[in-house]
Amino acid sequence: MTKNFKHQLSIVTVFISVFLISAQQNLDLTLYPEDFVTSHWKEVNTASLDISEVAFVNWNSGGSNSISGLLGLEVQRNYKKEHLLWENRAVMRYGVNKQQNQSLRKTDDILELKSRFGFRKNTKPNWYYSANFSFATQFTNGYNYANSDKKPISQFMAPAYMFLGVGSVYGEHIEEFSAYMSPLTLKSTFVLDQDLADAGSFGVTPAVYDNLGNRLSKGNNSREEVGVLLTSTYENILIENISIRTLVSLYTDYLNDFGNVDVDWELNLKFKVNDHVRATMGSHLKYDNDVKIAVEDTNMPEETIIKGAKVQWKQLLGVGVSVDF
Repeated sequence: MTKNFKHQLSIVTVFISVFLISAQQNLDLTLYPEDFVTSHWKEVNTASLDISEVAFVNWNSGGSNSISGLLGLEVQRNYKKEHLLWENRAVMRYGVNKQQNQSLRKTDDILELKSRFGFRKNTKPNWYYSANFSFATQFTNGYNYANSDKKPISQFMAPAYMFLGVGSVYGEHIEEFSAYMSPLTLKSTFVLDQDLADAGSFGVTPAVYDNLGNRLSKGNNSREEVGVLLTSTYENILIENISIRTLVSLYTDYLNDFGNVDVDWELNLKFKVNDHVRATMGSHLKYDNDVKIAVEDTNMPEETIIKGAKVQWKQLLGVGVSVDF
């Protein structure tokens, strides 16, 4: 690992460490210390497991046996009192699927940390001055299973995305609805796998080669952008035992193709059966102009062709157990 790698990784490690430490409720703070044992803190700890299975025995219509599982963990530490607002959220999910005559395949993989601090001069306005931080990556290698080439198309910290910005956030009932606007947001994209960096994956500057294919300079392992970030969150109970959560994020860079908007939109519905059993239906739509799609070359099956960016979409439907602790 080069010094550049270590430096970038250390920056991310510091941010993650600060996030995890700051999310602890029993910090020894001088600002409103009595509030750390009162109801001004809202705490959420949820672990979930969704499993689906289908099996066939002498089934004349045919079919393929399969089993899949999705493990999730969500932790929140949110503080709100008068002039101050501080929200911290960590989400981890990992899912796999095993079908007959196929190897184990990944279906979901995310590690996400978010923190937002808001301040308002008095309790009358619903607008807060705000600072926002978010970090997202994945745990294990990702593959395009449709291609015969089994090289990973993504890995831990390749990519990883970090947003750091200042702006204002609106929310009369901020636990249910909020809208955040930042005219100054730094977006950092990390690609710490050198093969992916050399290929210019996820928008980083690729390696330079001579006519014989010798590498003259390595691809960059990071990319920085400064732009506008708009996000909105809505979470509420639609009817008894049915809740909704939607998160929308829109980002455009000032310097590189201003007006080309990166979109990230999650929509999740939860159907509560009882205190522990629930069904989940979700949709996740993404578009990032820096994420190009690699497809197999029909003329040369061992080679891939890099196409333009496309809309990415993931759909989820599952039944499982959920435990608050």
